[in-house]
Amino acid sequence: MAEIPEEQEKINIVIVTGMSGAGRSLALSALEDFGYFCVDNLPPAMIEQIASLALLPDSNIKRIAIACDIRGGKQFYDLLDELDDEDVAMYNPLLLYLDANDATLVNRFKETRRPHLLEEETHSLTAAIEMERTLLEPVRQRADVIIDTSDLRASELRARIQGEFLVTPAADSLAVSVSSFGFKFGPPVDADIVFDVRFLPNPYYDPKLKPLSGLDKPVSDYILMRPETVKFLDAWMPLLEAVLPSYLAEGKLHLSIALGCTGGRHRSVALAEKTGESLAEIGYRTTVIHRDIERDTNH
Repeated sequence: MAEIPEEQEKINIVIVTGMSGAGRSLALSALEDFGYFCVDNLPPAMIEQIASLALLPDSNIKRIAIACDIRGGKQFYDLLDELDDEDVAMYNPLLLYLDANDATLVNRFKETRRPHLLEEETHSLTAAIEMERTLLEPVRQRADVIIDTSDLRASELRARIQGEFLVTPAADSLAVSVSSFGFKFGPPVDADIVFDVRFLPNPYYDPKLKPLSGLDKPVSDYILMRPETVKFLDAWMPLLEAVLPSYLAEGKLHLSIALGCTGGRHRSVALAEKTGESLAEIGYRTTVIHRDIERDTNH
């Protein structure tokens, strides 16, 4: 049996299963968005092979999600035996079972106009659902997490998946890009949050500061030490801390924040740097970009 090196980060493996039509594809998609290496419709006998990818030299795979269900035919019913196999059990896989009530499943199949896999055998959709539920009962009893999706919207299922299986803090899983720009060149079209900082005093009109940028300490000090800026930051950063987790809860994994001034060289640059620094301090993966800093020094 392979051994996981003690110094290696813990490997997180989720086996996704459950009733047909209960949302396995959505769950797997959510896990993929949250950084899991995902494999759909895998025969249980291959779970150990996929899990062992995390042990390869220089592997960056630490989270794995594997969907196993009745699409796998007779091989699927070996799932519980495979989970008990010592080569699989050493990874401590978590079993996620997705369920929904019969009425919901019937409606979903009617909406998609897809036949149930067992319908050819049972000759009716309701009988196929009943048969699948009976066949899967031992798997359901073994599940670590059961999510009933009957009344869940897609975003709510994502939130449930996130709460159950996202092992890193929310701040760690949301990538934030903070950019500066000049309104004279047009605002960025792909920004999620755009804020105009032209209300702050402009260093451009100081002959000593005009040739410099917001990356230079004299300009940064001029901007950040102003009472207007201090008051702004006292409101700005708590606002971002309050709203960013909600973006993640809605399934957004990258957020773009753009701060604009007239030319994109002084005020917006200093504020973007300060915003990026503050977000990084509280744990967000942050990058800072200055779109127009060298574009025009004579605005």
